[in-house]
Amino acid sequence: MQIFKNIAAIVIIGIGFHSWAQQTPAPTQSETILLQGATIHVGDGTVIENGAIVFENGTIVSVGGPTTIKQGRVIDVTGKHIYPGFIAPVSTLGLGEIDAVRPTLDEDEIGEFIPNIRSLIAYNAESKVVESMRPNGVLLAQIAPQGGAISGTSSIVQLDAWNWEDAAVKVDDGIHIHWPNTFRRGRWWVGEERGWKPNNDYPKDTEAFTRYFANAQAYGKTNSTSENEGFKAMQGLFDGSKRLYLYAQGEKEIIDGVTACKNAGVQQVVLVGGYEAYKIIPFLKQHHVSVIANRVHTTPNSDDDDYDLPYKLPKLLTDGGLLVSLDALGQMERMNTRNLPFYAGQVVGQGMDKEEALKLITSNAAKILGIDDRYGTLEVGKSATLFVCDGDALDMRTNLLSHAFIDGREISLETHQTRLWHRYAKKYGQE
Repeated sequence: MQIFKNIAAIVIIGIGFHSWAQQTPAPTQSETILLQGATIHVGDGTVIENGAIVFENGTIVSVGGPTTIKQGRVIDVTGKHIYPGFIAPVSTLGLGEIDAVRPTLDEDEIGEFIPNIRSLIAYNAESKVVESMRPNGVLLAQIAPQGGAISGTSSIVQLDAWNWEDAAVKVDDGIHIHWPNTFRRGRWWVGEERGWKPNNDYPKDTEAFTRYFANAQAYGKTNSTSENEGFKAMQGLFDGSKRLYLYAQGEKEIIDGVTACKNAGVQQVVLVGGYEAYKIIPFLKQHHVSVIANRVHTTPNSDDDDYDLPYKLPKLLTDGGLLVSLDALGQMERMNTRNLPFYAGQVVGQGMDKEEALKLITSNAAKILGIDDRYGTLEVGKSATLFVCDGDALDMRTNLLSHAFIDGREISLETHQTRLWHRYAKKYGQE
């Protein structure tokens, strides 16, 4: 018994150490700031050489050529580059800390149809994982629940806050659903052969979705005095105040899912993943569906696919006229989110213009998430959420930040990883 008590104590201490608070969130901007002399990447495809940005009270007031201010702080960033803060859609940042310790994981909840589950209230603003995103320029994220058929409701946060209330940028922006697959893996534990096989339950599974949507829509049209939290959460999909994020990969699943959602009265559908979306671009354009493509650093799903299909998928969709963004979903998604700019850089290697690739994680992401009135580009009147980089932010060799700001607040770029880097660099005489 004493051994178990000791193990429990060690686990608790380990969790406490791992969740040790991040850098103290920056105070509200108190003086006008001028960034002078850098190349400005606006985020909409525009590039301004030897540019200057002035912001005050968290808002950009001037973007253009060299300028001056009467009073405030002037930062010379000559020879460097200024970018809008990168935006990570469909992320579980702050919902999980240690994969091997179940009590630290809050990315999913018990149940299949639970649209009323809100990810925001589980978001840990002091997560070490969240902290480690900022030195690569990822300053905003959509915190999305996972698991089940209808996973719950996401919210969008900025990554420098004391708590989820302070972090919130857009509350309850959308509902996430995982459309059934037409194929499934054999359940070896019940004697089935391993490998993929047709999902005979597909019609029944899809019917469950359509029935739930129909019931939710009917609930909203009645004056029922009974409370159904799930149906209440769905109402924003029908009046357009919420987006529906549809997770589907195959051509048939995408067509079935989009058709069912549109027929149910859903106003705005965003496709997440869309591995075979390039085959049905006209269909997606017809239904005004934008796409959040999964991370490009992965292998093809099928032996018949082009070896570089995951790499070039965002370009294929963009060339087809769709609004496209990128996420980091996949194995070790929370850690891989820091590589978001390099995923965009990978698409440049597939022939996409560099400024167009930048839009995948700035202006396009902001438009898809519905926050483009304040974020995604460096324009007068928008939030001063941006960073200064020594070189090309889409290249891991030159993605070296010197300054970063969220709503005009200059945030710390120090993390537990940079502390370890400095510690061992000194040990081996590299600093």
